[in-house]
Amino acid sequence: MARFLFLGWFLVFGQIAAKAQNNVFYEEDRPIGEMMDRFIEINKSRNYVSGWRVQVLATPDRQRLESVKQSFQYRYPSIAVDWVHSAPYYKLRAGAFATKLEALRLKYILERDYPGIYLVRDDAIRPRELIGGNY
Repeated sequence: MARFLFLGWFLVFGQIAAKAQNNVFYEEDRPIGEMMDRFIEINKSRNYVSGWRVQVLATPDRQRLESVKQSFQYRYPSIAVDWVHSAPYYKLRAGAFATKLEALRLKYILERDYPGIYLVRDDAIRPRELIGGNY
């Protein structure tokens, strides 16, 4: 009998607590709200974010770069690949990741076909380029 009484009280108070959780109100100070609004505007105005890419190739030969890029796009059509020129090298880079761990997963996959690849930091990644790990 005591068990049923305890269970009944538990159910009643559990429902009251669950309803109380749906009625949470907060009030923020004006300076905090202004600071958050400014933070949001600054972040919306940024065109680039920092992140990681997998560097597949670095070569002074532009034709070799084009050849490897074509091969890469054929083997991995769902992974974005692009190149940058930093004289005298053309650098072929794949993916765009917010964290190093996500980039390491892609590096591990690509190492079979492209030995010697490595991760590079990139401060000019457009937010829409970021890959969430679905490759």
